[in-house]
Amino acid sequence: MKQRTKTARGAASLSTPPPSRGARASAGPSKDAQRMALAAAEAGLDKKASEVEIVDVTGKVDYADFLVLMTGHSDRHVAAIAESVDDALGKKGWHSISVEGLPRGEWVLIDFVDVVVHVFQERTRSLYDLDGLWMDARRLAPPDATRGPV
Repeated sequence: MKQRTKTARGAASLSTPPPSRGARASAGPSKDAQRMALAAAEAGLDKKASEVEIVDVTGKVDYADFLVLMTGHSDRHVAAIAESVDDALGKKGWHSISVEGLPRGEWVLIDFVDVVVHVFQERTRSLYDLDGLWMDARRLAPPDATRGPV
């Protein structure tokens, strides 16, 4: 069995895997993931996103704790919302690992690991119906656009 070499972060070996998401998922979402989802929703609302929903998928999927769904009115609006969300969370120290769909602006997915943000145009959101897919999942109330930052 190969052993990892010592890195700047310290020694790591293949025999001690990192804790799995499944072990934590039974305890509920992390507070950090919840703050991140609320901050993403707030950034979208600041750019006039509509139909903002925060879906708690903890224990239902292994790739995230929250999905943040929002709608823009055009390809440029979707792109502006997505860039604003990515920038706002980056300023708080949460950096996305992937941004998909930005050039077309129909559906942009921003992956923050525990939180996945989906910014749709209205017809694309209706077509894929993630709201309906997660109809039975718990929702968090999005931040009120009139109050202060999260």
